[in-house]
Amino acid sequence: MSRAGLDKDPREVAAMFDGVARRYDLTNTVLSFGQDRRWREITRRALDPKPGERVLDLAAGTGVSTEEFARSGADCVAADFSLGMLSAGGHRGLPMVAADALNLPFADGAFDAVTILFGLRNLTDTMAGLREMARVVRPGGRLVVCEFSTPTWSPFRTVYMNYVMRALPPIARSVSSNPDAYVYLAESIRAWPDQRALAGKIAGAGWSGVTWRNLTGGAVAVHRAVRPAS
Repeated sequence: MSRAGLDKDPREVAAMFDGVARRYDLTNTVLSFGQDRRWREITRRALDPKPGERVLDLAAGTGVSTEEFARSGADCVAADFSLGMLSAGGHRGLPMVAADALNLPFADGAFDAVTILFGLRNLTDTMAGLREMARVVRPGGRLVVCEFSTPTWSPFRTVYMNYVMRALPPIARSVSSNPDAYVYLAESIRAWPDQRALAGKIAGAGWSGVTWRNLTGGAVAVHRAVRPAS
């Protein structure tokens, strides 16, 4: 088993996720106290996929989020660079593609919408990833990013960061197939920009109309944006 460092070497990150794939969904539910289901549902509502639309779910892991979006009748594709994660989700019967978020194997404007849940933080180059997402979405198409963020209330922020850094890794040891990976998770959450800073990055990558909604007191935030029509 392995864990990645904050330099986010793609091979290390992929190997780390291969190592947690078997119990990944269960571990997420335990560590989030069941909030992961609510976060996916809210992301789906923000994305608002329509029947017949083409939707790219990037860093989709086992496809649990893709499955949520596909219930709308949209044509959803799960993409991830961890073959272990895609294999673990093979039973879902979804279209799955092994893909590097910085060099996606899709044509310009191939999708009506793109979403990434808790995966943007793992890219070696956030801005390049956001620009690549804009490339594969048609003009007027939508982006929704669901990611860990910064609690807005100071007392809760202190409690949350203590949980992330001190309690999360020990809890992971009881349920995860690779608990060391959750040390990386804790460190990457602490190093990640807050809501406003991430909104600036999204806008700087060419997206417009960037907004966000705080979930769970700001521990998670859902950012929405649109690819300009011209």
